Amino acid sequence: MNLSIFLILVVGVLVGVAFFTLFERKLLGYIQLRKGPNKVGLAGILQPFADAIKLFSKEHVRPFYSNYFAFLIAPVTGLMLSLLVWIRIPFQYIFLSFNFSVIFFLCIISLNVYRLLASGWSSNSKYSLLGALRGVAQTISYEISLVLVLFAPIIILSSFDWLTLSSYQEKLWFIFLFPVRALIWFISCLAETNRTPFDFAEGESELVSGYNTEYSSGGFALIILAEYTSILFISFLFTSLFLGGSGELLISFLGLAFGFVWVRGTLPRFRYDKLMYLAWKSFLPFALNFLTLIVGIFFIILCGLKY
Repeated sequence: MNLSIFLILVVGVLVGVAFFTLFERKLLGYIQLRKGPNKVGLAGILQPFADAIKLFSKEHVRPFYSNYFAFLIAPVTGLMLSLLVWIRIPFQYIFLSFNFSVIFFLCIISLNVYRLLASGWSSNSKYSLLGALRGVAQTISYEISLVLVLFAPIIILSSFDWLTLSSYQEKLWFIFLFPVRALIWFISCLAETNRTPFDFAEGESELVSGYNTEYSSGGFALIILAEYTSILFISFLFTSLFLGGSGELLISFLGLAFGFVWVRGTLPRFRYDKLMYLAWKSFLPFALNFLTLIVGIFFIILCGLKY
């Protein structure tokens, strides 16, 4: 029963990713004063399926000097990790429940670093390796911000369960209690998923195409699927962590998805040194100081209740 529900969930996520790519391309088209895809099907609604058929039917190119097993398995591993994290979605009706789902989420996103590094290293291309190294440094830097932002509500609620974080926001959303932390979380999610203005792993002007330079056909499609699956999940997590995770869930989720696309259509790419400056000299001190304040207040309250 659990396996069938998980398969239905996977199919639903993949279909959602397909239409999210269409939504992004149409919205970017209107931002840039053009139509976007509108030829395949009614108003271009079948364009994602046409792209999938094209990509998976093309010839798979194998670089001669590549480490072929790692080169082949890295995109598959990335998609598996992106889908695996959906096992513990923060909903009322879930088929797998455990009290450390936040820790599970952090472990999965940490493993994504190895997938990204393997994709660039196994190609045996200097452009892919440079893109992978920049992507790994960026991902590790902003994972620290994600963890520190996440620790504040965890300490307040004394729970590592996403469902608990959602249920305690029935009266007041955390975005009103921690507006700056919500902004830091959103910016860190942009950097974690390699989205504009932090898409240095795919900086075409200086790295050809980043860590996925040598990938084509099915491998490239799997990398894109993994990226957009992570974006959808991050949007759900933001809704669960700061917007209550219930009630107007679909509206909040669509608003977050629109935010990802809107940022891509309006903001230019950062310089890499400014990216690292933002992570280590702005987000990290603020998150640490705020976390220290929360721990101190929590400790004082516990001491007051004890005496």
